[in-house]
Amino acid sequence: MADDAVGRAAAVEVLRTGGIVAIPTDTVYGVAVALETPGGVERLFHVKRRPPDKGIVLLLGDAAQAGSIGIIGPAAAALGDAFWPGGLTVVVPRRPDASISAALTGGAPTIGLRVPDHPAPRALAEGVGPLPTTSANVSGLPEARNAAEIMAQLGEAIDLVLDGGPAHGGPASTVVDCTGDRPEVRRVGAIGVDRVVAVLDAAGIAHELGSWHA
Repeated sequence: MADDAVGRAAAVEVLRTGGIVAIPTDTVYGVAVALETPGGVERLFHVKRRPPDKGIVLLLGDAAQAGSIGIIGPAAAALGDAFWPGGLTVVVPRRPDASISAALTGGAPTIGLRVPDHPAPRALAEGVGPLPTTSANVSGLPEARNAAEIMAQLGEAIDLVLDGGPAHGGPASTVVDCTGDRPEVRRVGAIGVDRVVAVLDAAGIAHELGSWHA
């Protein structure tokens, strides 16, 4: 279905009933399932043939959803304020009272969160809550660039494809681990380390990123 109001409403209904939806994002297409779906995350891993020891991120409708899932400290809050929506993933401790499948985090007590710079995943997350999302491809194969490639790789395993045209592409999100006393960059992507450092410095947050390099 087209990525418009009708298509997004249909996608929300599919997610609410436990289905898997392929969605455009600000980088590549992703496949998503509602967080509350029993066995939903495990189904995502099965569809992608992804190793179960690799956690996946949650895409959020807005920054306010982050606190329902993770413990948002000063560093994560400052970085989210500066770079969301956008290409930043923060890794934070997951809330003990949050209903999260162990499969989502690979068994770790942490969770990756991002507000994407694309209206489609934000709209779906606003409709059903934070969305476990991973790239729309079989593990080991190239990332699908459009709806046709998604169907070629994943086919009937997907209940609905929200067709937003060719994927935007570009670098993956920068990942900053905010679980310890000092933030650490785990992956450099769309947001340069210098920009992360500037935000942390402005917020008075201690870090050791001055000499960091890829």
